[in-house]
Amino acid sequence: MRQLRGQERAITANRQTSWAFADAYVAEDEALRWARARAREAGLPSVSPGTGAALRLLAATADAKAVAEIGTGTGVSGIYLLHGMRPDGVLTTVDLEPERQQFAKTAFRAAGFAGNRARFIPGRALDVLPRLADGGYDLVFCDGDRLECLDYLAESLRLLRPGGLVCFEGMFADGRTVDSAAQPAEVLRVRELLRAIRESQELLPSLLPVGDGLLCAVRRP
Repeated sequence: MRQLRGQERAITANRQTSWAFADAYVAEDEALRWARARAREAGLPSVSPGTGAALRLLAATADAKAVAEIGTGTGVSGIYLLHGMRPDGVLTTVDLEPERQQFAKTAFRAAGFAGNRARFIPGRALDVLPRLADGGYDLVFCDGDRLECLDYLAESLRLLRPGGLVCFEGMFADGRTVDSAAQPAEVLRVRELLRAIRESQELLPSLLPVGDGLLCAVRRP
């Protein structure tokens, strides 16, 4: 039994090391490092390199020309999305705090993106999203208030073209999503979102173990 426990610990340690290696596999350039530094200074979370690489890959796979982002932050996720999008693609990014978007604009310029590649809209996501075009987006990335995630899903289904992708960041909630202890309302809402997407007849989902959990789903044609 003692030997078995030792093997289990070794497997767990190897798995954690492998996940850490995978999450740091993609090197980041100066623009991304600058944006991350601004996020740390502001006390804001930003997507991990592995999550960013996954978003870039998904945007490229979808040949995305129009992407909507909930939660601009300081521009880390936006840089990854823009790198995956078509050269003529436009990122529409929404954030409650306009000063964060100023950091993102600087980061996008440093990454080599022209000003017309991104449309910055300040405001609450649920006030802005209804103004965006039905079926006009190839990918919607949600990294906003977890308490509003089910509303983001409803808006995303309206915004996405058939075959488009919706992605949600932070689905592990630092391990609390699978913790049997009592959890706050935002974690309970994440669990509801996971169930809703898994059971939806409109979506084909996958939960990727990168960063703090990236939930992705394709809107069925």
